[in-house]
Amino acid sequence: MIRILIGAAASGSGKTTFTMGLLRALTRRGLRVQPFKCGPDYIDTQFHSIAAGAESVNLDTWMASAEHVREVFAHYSEGADAAVIEGVMGLFDGYDHMRGSSAEIAALLDVPVLLVVNARSTAYSVAALLHGFRSFRPDVRIAGVVFNQVASESHYAFLRDAAADAGVRSLGWIPRTEGIEVPSRHLGLTIGLEQEISALADRAASNTTGTVLPVL
Repeated sequence: MIRILIGAAASGSGKTTFTMGLLRALTRRGLRVQPFKCGPDYIDTQFHSIAAGAESVNLDTWMASAEHVREVFAHYSEGADAAVIEGVMGLFDGYDHMRGSSAEIAALLDVPVLLVVNARSTAYSVAALLHGFRSFRPDVRIAGVVFNQVASESHYAFLRDAAADAGVRSLGWIPRTEGIEVPSRHLGLTIGLEQEISALADRAASNTTGTVLPVL
């Protein structure tokens, strides 16, 4: 079974959009996909459910024990072809240092991390960033990086070289694209918004397919 946690260097990097695109792209391939969300967030889980056609489940070490989180993950992943977990905030951001963070969930479940990095205003400097994420906690495995908000092929070339020099596999890039931003967060979903989110997932899938799917 494919198991991956979508993490990020910071909030606003594009985790939710990328996760929705990946869920829809895997579903298009005929895979049974089980989505998860780190923390008690109940809004992103609704987006996941629309993108994957399956109920998204929270994995939260703030309100549940480590053992319960393992049991929940195992129960809902049973029979799935892929389990995709969207992280929360930056990878190591928790309610108390790393406690409650996406990194804690990844280590707890022994799931590799795909890091999404917003590269809008950076290039080779991401080497230092990636080196830090790769080496900070050996029990948190960084499987690779996808760069978001990339301006051009030449911009990506700098980013790809930076990832290689940091010892992190670059899985591709997502260009600056209009129309794939998740709309402002809502307390509930209306029929119109559900249709909008589903269309957004389709657009995000088209941008995602050429990046991570070939290596999963």
